[in-house]
Amino acid sequence: MQDSLDLTTLIFLGLAVFVIWKLRSVLGQKTGSERPPFNPLARREEPPPAATREGDNVVRLPGAGAERAAAAPVATAVPRNWKGVVEPNSPAARGLDLIIQQEPGFDPRGFTDGAKLAYETIVTAFAKGDRKTLKTLLSREVADGFERAIQGRERAGQTVETTFVSIDRAEIVGVDVRNRVAQVTVRYLSKLITATKGPQGQVVDGSPEKVVDVTDVWTFARTLGSRDPNWQLVATEAGQ
Repeated sequence: MQDSLDLTTLIFLGLAVFVIWKLRSVLGQKTGSERPPFNPLARREEPPPAATREGDNVVRLPGAGAERAAAAPVATAVPRNWKGVVEPNSPAARGLDLIIQQEPGFDPRGFTDGAKLAYETIVTAFAKGDRKTLKTLLSREVADGFERAIQGRERAGQTVETTFVSIDRAEIVGVDVRNRVAQVTVRYLSKLITATKGPQGQVVDGSPEKVVDVTDVWTFARTLGSRDPNWQLVATEAGQ
């Protein structure tokens, strides 16, 4: 009986040793270099960036170079030949040089194209009494003047109908830069059909059919270097 028990015990011991060996071969042994269990709430730390080159111990953050370039003083602008934009060597040309000095990406021709769009947008919004559109494009002083005119029409029960036939010309006639504020004056030559109608629809001013030539001189302003790219209308006058 004792021999049988010893034999059975040996068999079970052999099986146990085999199972342990098999598990170790499949799961491996713990070496001390294993990763800790994954914790989804644990804070992950980014490794510190390496220096860009040997001997350079400055960590360069993204965009730091661009910010440094923007903050660096701008060298004196070299006068440009603005032929086709403004009269060369004129006060307007020198004003454009000053704008380019502070904002090298400024494009006078692109500005003129935008000024055409602004002119049509503002004239149309004024005729419709679209205060929301006007508010984003006008300085406070000009907006107040437009508002008084719109309120006067509304009290009189009048409406205005304006149709653009063409903007024949838009040219920069003046540029002034003071204390980082740039003012650019544009003269417009356009053709419009405009008529003001009374409460009963009768025409009280202008004509719904006649095309008239209109000359306007508008001044736009913007603080150079600001994040806001928009120019605002700060002055208007009828041109000659």
